[in-house]
Amino acid sequence: MWFDSWSDLGRILAVGASAYVSVLLVLRLSGKRTLAKLNAFDLVVTVALGSTLATILLSSDVSWSEGVVALGLLASAQYLVAWVTVRRPGLRAVVTARPTLLLRDGRALEGALREQRVSMDELRQAVRASGSGDLSSIAAVVLESDGSLSVVPASSLGDGSSLEGVQHAPAGTADG
Repeated sequence: MWFDSWSDLGRILAVGASAYVSVLLVLRLSGKRTLAKLNAFDLVVTVALGSTLATILLSSDVSWSEGVVALGLLASAQYLVAWVTVRRPGLRAVVTARPTLLLRDGRALEGALREQRVSMDELRQAVRASGSGDLSSIAAVVLESDGSLSVVPASSLGDGSSLEGVQHAPAGTADG
C-alpha cells in the first residue's frame, strides 16, 4: 500500500514526463479553444483529457502510446465539433447552450432567472463587479454559454446588436 517497487516509481516518472510533454503538444496542436473559457462540451473534453492523463500515469495496463492516441482522439473530436459548429451554426445548439438575457433595461426577467437557476443576488454581484451600483443604469445582463455573466451598461448598448442570438432579447435585436 505505501510502497510496491522502485520500478513502478520509475515507470511513473518516465511515462509521466513523456505524457506531460504529449499533453502539451496535443493542447498546442488543438488550438486556443481547448484552453479557452469552457462551455459544457469543452469542459467535458478537458475533464476527459485530465482523466486520460491520470490513467496513463497510474495504470500499468495502459501504455504511453495508447494514452497518446486517446489524448489525440479527444483533441481531434473537439476540433472536429468546433469546426462543424462554426460552419453549421444550427448544430451549435446541440453542443453549447444559447446565451440568455437575465436583465433588460434595469429590470430582472424573473422567468429567465428561474429557468437558468440564477439568483437575484448573483445578478447584483455581476453588476457590482462591472463597476455599477445601480441596476437602472444597466441595459442588459446576459448569462453566456460558458456560465459567465456579461453586463452591458445602458451607456454602452448602442444599437444592441451584441444581443443578437440571445434568448429573451428584445425584438429587433435578437431572435428571442
